[in-house]
Amino acid sequence: MLEVIGKWLAFVMAVFVMQSSFLPIIHYNGVGPDLLLLILASYAFFKGSRMGCFMGFLLGLFQDLATGTFFGVNTFTKMIIGYGCGIFSKRILRDSFILPVSASIMSTAAAYLISGSIMLLLGYKFNILIHVTTHLVPMLCYNILLSYPMHAMVRKMIDDPDENKKRGIL
Repeated sequence: MLEVIGKWLAFVMAVFVMQSSFLPIIHYNGVGPDLLLLILASYAFFKGSRMGCFMGFLLGLFQDLATGTFFGVNTFTKMIIGYGCGIFSKRILRDSFILPVSASIMSTAAAYLISGSIMLLLGYKFNILIHVTTHLVPMLCYNILLSYPMHAMVRKMIDDPDENKKRGIL
């Protein structure tokens, strides 16, 4: 159990380091992909709504603590998205190529709408049309491009043959 937690922790840390250190090179107007969101969507599709919500809490809390933005916004947003993606875990074809792409579109749009709504409720003013074209559209493009590789990595982490051998599945 601790080995699995350690693998996931190392994986999330490596992805976050890549997201915050190397990927800013390709950012467009300061906007880049949200790889933790892509991990969450894929994980929730494989594990269900309860585990998706829990993973969303952990990833959001980690992102809130690491970035120093409004504390709790990422946690709340990712919890809702993890639960929402997990609802469909038993109703989807997991081998489909379209799953990670459609999940990235839906989860990116949902994260944008939830965090934008929170910012509006907090009293921040911004032009929604300009903000959509300068923030949401580039993030959607990045997340769509990176959705399948991230989905494949999450699937590999979940379908670890060493774990299956230990449990007697293979």
